[in-house]
Amino acid sequence: MSLDSPALWLALLQIIWINILLSGDNAVVIAMACRSLPDKARKWGIILGAGVAVTLRILFTGIVATLLGLPWLKLVGSLALMWIAVDLAVPSEGNEDSVEASESLWKAVGTVALADIVMSLDNVVAVAAIAKDNWYLLAFGLAISIPLIVAGSSIVMALLDRFPILVWAGAGLLGWVAGEMLIGDSAITSRISHELTENLHFVMPAVGAAFVLMTAFLMRRWKARHAEEASH
Repeated sequence: MSLDSPALWLALLQIIWINILLSGDNAVVIAMACRSLPDKARKWGIILGAGVAVTLRILFTGIVATLLGLPWLKLVGSLALMWIAVDLAVPSEGNEDSVEASESLWKAVGTVALADIVMSLDNVVAVAAIAKDNWYLLAFGLAISIPLIVAGSSIVMALLDRFPILVWAGAGLLGWVAGEMLIGDSAITSRISHELTENLHFVMPAVGAAFVLMTAFLMRRWKARHAEEASH
């Protein structure tokens, strides 16, 4: 894709948006790990920790994007991405308070980097699915979005709380990408006709988005009903 390609810029915006939506917890972890440092060291801990996290995430996302070229792995990745999308739209209790505060700058940086790796499987799968095999796209998208999360995590989270439609739209987008990924698996396309594959390229993304949104809606209703019954 060339720089003047609308598809390139659309994919870049998708990467930034999805990474911001999926990285709210990561920003909280950074704050928790650095909370015991002196003010000056805290700033460096956040900057260095985020820098290490960006580098490692770009590397791991590139590896996942390469592996998705193997037969059947796009199918597995598609199912994983649908679950990630549902999980995004269904509220869950976080465990950020379990992150231990560090009094050493480099220990804090290590904590941030390790936590980001552990917590970022969803980001990696989602971004790899959107970027496909374009290393420049995924590197640029992640390099832009992660500093945005670190610098303005409170603003981002406030916007998501105020406009829940952004979360639903993000979940729908992930479902759409999952549908595209599923029908792009060579193990599937090699078993059906070219004409059917072309037709499904228009159908499966919409099916994936609809499935994610419907599943998330039903799960939210079930959790709300379960919480109401538990309170009585």
